[in-house]
Amino acid sequence: MSPLSSLSISIQGYRHVLVAFSGGLDSTVLLHRLVQLRLNQPGLQLRAIHIHHGLSINADNWAEHCLNICQHWQVACEVVRVKLDADSELGIEGAARQARYHAFNLSQRPDELLLTAQHLNDQCETFLLALKRGSGPAGLAAMPAFLRRQGKAHARPLLNETRAELEDWAQTHQLSWIEDESNQDCRYDRNFLRQEIIPGFEKRWPHFSVMTARSAALCGEQEALLDELLAPQLSACVQPDGSFDTRSLYAMSPLQRFALLRRWIASQQMPMPSRDVLQRLWQEVVLSREDATPRLRWGAQVIRRYRQRLWLHSIEETRQPESIDWLPPYTLLTLPAGLGTLTRSDYGHWQIRPPRADEQVSVRFRAEGEFYIVGRSGKRAVKKLWQEHGIPPWQRTRTPMIFYNETLIAALGVFITQEGQSNADNPHYWRLLWLRNAPGDSRYEQNDG
Repeated sequence: MSPLSSLSISIQGYRHVLVAFSGGLDSTVLLHRLVQLRLNQPGLQLRAIHIHHGLSINADNWAEHCLNICQHWQVACEVVRVKLDADSELGIEGAARQARYHAFNLSQRPDELLLTAQHLNDQCETFLLALKRGSGPAGLAAMPAFLRRQGKAHARPLLNETRAELEDWAQTHQLSWIEDESNQDCRYDRNFLRQEIIPGFEKRWPHFSVMTARSAALCGEQEALLDELLAPQLSACVQPDGSFDTRSLYAMSPLQRFALLRRWIASQQMPMPSRDVLQRLWQEVVLSREDATPRLRWGAQVIRRYRQRLWLHSIEETRQPESIDWLPPYTLLTLPAGLGTLTRSDYGHWQIRPPRADEQVSVRFRAEGEFYIVGRSGKRAVKKLWQEHGIPPWQRTRTPMIFYNETLIAALGVFITQEGQSNADNPHYWRLLWLRNAPGDSRYEQNDG
């Protein structure tokens, strides 16, 4: 099968394609093939996205190169600058990858297919890195050729081709591409494998990368079968808010129990825990005394338990936000501590009265005392209200609370006080929409208050 025919099959069913375009050999070949394919499929809509990491002194030149190539090939190109956390526990490679996929997810439209240009040699490297980490079948499955996550599709159409085959295509079509100088730096694990280890394997066993990719595919098939078999149990355990109900785990074998927990963690797009972490999760968190609020941290993740349910979030989501004023004309407000944005919207389910001219609006994250709540008789203490709505303790101080002067009006997505109740005859009521990043990825959760 020709490369263009194979690519056509990979994107079948999609008219809109977003290409991750670094400007290197692999992504240049991929984009060039798509441009060639577009000649025979005029309805194919292409976009490219280039991530500017700012790690190289040549980064600006690379972005300019990508823009020029895309202009020449008549492909719209978006350059996204990302800022990396130098102290990330993922290391610079992991932090860069996380930033890239976060940017891809934000840019990708629901009807678009994201294409990335990893090839067979990349698959071999990913397999060996997983082996180095002591990963199980899920990690050894390496990179799938196609996956759908949170309603968005991602394909890797070059996984069956070697870098040498891509070089032949590039030279045949006289393509120009970027050579990233960091690819020669063996301080990075992937480069060390590429430069020092895999060439020796290939010299001794010429088909080593091909066989490794086959092993990864077989591991992927086994994981897919387990996913299918465990789907009913997983669906019963995972709650609409993403938490995990642990009550059914007690009657399961450790193998089934840990398989479900791994799949739940994977669904949250968090790094896989080791076997030791899973053992500690069971012993120190799930089996801790009933009145405890245990937590377990590994890497940049934390798992907590509340009312027999597990909650998974990043360390970033534990930061305590500071109060912030919301000034007229009350446009989009960026909330502190990574909590997303707050805006007035026509889509909210609940409505509150607008502030009077003498009332200053603020967003706070703590409140004390008792309040009359819309739809309830008698006063309720704030602590009781959190408990009645099943809000875990660590989320209570990260839930935006609207104040007019010193009067509590609403806790977004939880309750509205009688002081904030909107008069049904008032045409100027407010609807508030809170958009926040979900744990571990760039999805958005909607909370109406």
